[in-house]
Amino acid sequence: MRRKLMLGVRVRSLRRRESLTQVQLAEKLEISPSYLNLIEHDRRPLTAPLLIKLAQLFQVDIAAFAAEDDGRLTADLLEAFGDPIFDDAALSNQDLRELATAQPDLARAVRRLYDAYIETRESAQDLATRLTDGQEGSELGRARLPSEEVSDLIQRHFSHFPDLEAGAERLWREASLNMSTIFADMAGYLRIVHGLTVRIAASSETRRVMRRLDRPNGELVLSEMLPPRARNFQLAHQIGLLEERAALERLTDDRELSTDESRTLARIVLANYFAGAVLMPYEPFLATARSLRYDVELLAERFAVSFEQVCHRLASLRRPGSEGVPFHMIRVDPAGNISKRFSASGIRFPRFGSGCPRWDVYQAFLTPGQLRIQISEMPDGGRYFCVAKAVRKGPGGFQAPHTMHAIGLGCEMNHARELTYADAMDLSRTETVIPIGTACRLCERLECAQRAFPAIQHPLRVDEDVRGISPFAPAE
Repeated sequence: MRRKLMLGVRVRSLRRRESLTQVQLAEKLEISPSYLNLIEHDRRPLTAPLLIKLAQLFQVDIAAFAAEDDGRLTADLLEAFGDPIFDDAALSNQDLRELATAQPDLARAVRRLYDAYIETRESAQDLATRLTDGQEGSELGRARLPSEEVSDLIQRHFSHFPDLEAGAERLWREASLNMSTIFADMAGYLRIVHGLTVRIAASSETRRVMRRLDRPNGELVLSEMLPPRARNFQLAHQIGLLEERAALERLTDDRELSTDESRTLARIVLANYFAGAVLMPYEPFLATARSLRYDVELLAERFAVSFEQVCHRLASLRRPGSEGVPFHMIRVDPAGNISKRFSASGIRFPRFGSGCPRWDVYQAFLTPGQLRIQISEMPDGGRYFCVAKAVRKGPGGFQAPHTMHAIGLGCEMNHARELTYADAMDLSRTETVIPIGTACRLCERLECAQRAFPAIQHPLRVDEDVRGISPFAPAE
């Protein structure tokens, strides 16, 4: 509790953002400047009444003061300093935790610098590959990937956007939407309000384009290759782009989105969020999720959406006073690349490279289409109840491109009984727990037979006369 209330750095950062002196802020808070100075230097805790006053004064959510960001920032620093280039640095995990807590802006700057280093290194590797193949090289020094910046934006908002939720609920009222006729209702709304006719076009016309807004002809063209539920999603997405432009611009006016590409991608991702909120309205969806005990496949059938869309929606149910189970969600491909990640459960995902091969989300590729259940334990002792499924995506048609992803969803063990999947396991049996880690370099489990790299916490000791369970695991 004391750690959560020692928030001097955040108070000082917000004060400086508004160009206020300590005297000016103290006057607004009705406290003495000396007391504010003690708070900013963590000599006095931030009381609940002052916390509320600050949130109102600076017009920020109280969650902005939460210690969760410290933990996420610490995890990012631990991963960055897990790089072999820092092997000689005499920095302990506690040093990095103190940096994230006491100097978060400096810690974020270090993280951005490491991100830039990673991108430059990958550019150099790409250039070397292209030159080896006799092709032209690519540019060096690329900016941080837009997808990474957008993922961080979603995480900072805890994957919940009240303005977009309100917009989706407004659309239901104004368009008189009905779940059984939602496609026709949205198409009629686009025609009446925006003068757009929805047309389903032959695949020979659209080729690989699934949705196209033809403004000169007043048409929204959808490919016949899209299944019905995907057509619903695309209609809702387009309405979001048209009607929630102000909210999208406001949300993407974020200093962490460093390029136009990042901001454009963020608008697309947020329009997808809006579409999910339309197809799965917050309160009805939450009530149904609770009644079905978070059965993802049944929810997908009930709301005519995909398995992945349900997982996205479950991870966004963070409305104050009406929260669902705090889930984490991850999406990976067969090569181990993480293309989506969000954590409300507290589990840590790697920012660079692949995760732990013992996660159920990677094991799901062994049994495509089947749900896998796992109780996972992180090295810090945290346990999570996880489900995963490998799903095939893509439009219809024999020659249409298809992709395979595995979707993982999970929560802390104290919420497991709320899920129908927990009925299939004896949660009290310790032998059912699978030890996992964030990534090999960060994991302290030296006995793991699937270890791919040595752990940064332990020097590599190799004895050519003795073979352990892996080349990186000690024999004794």
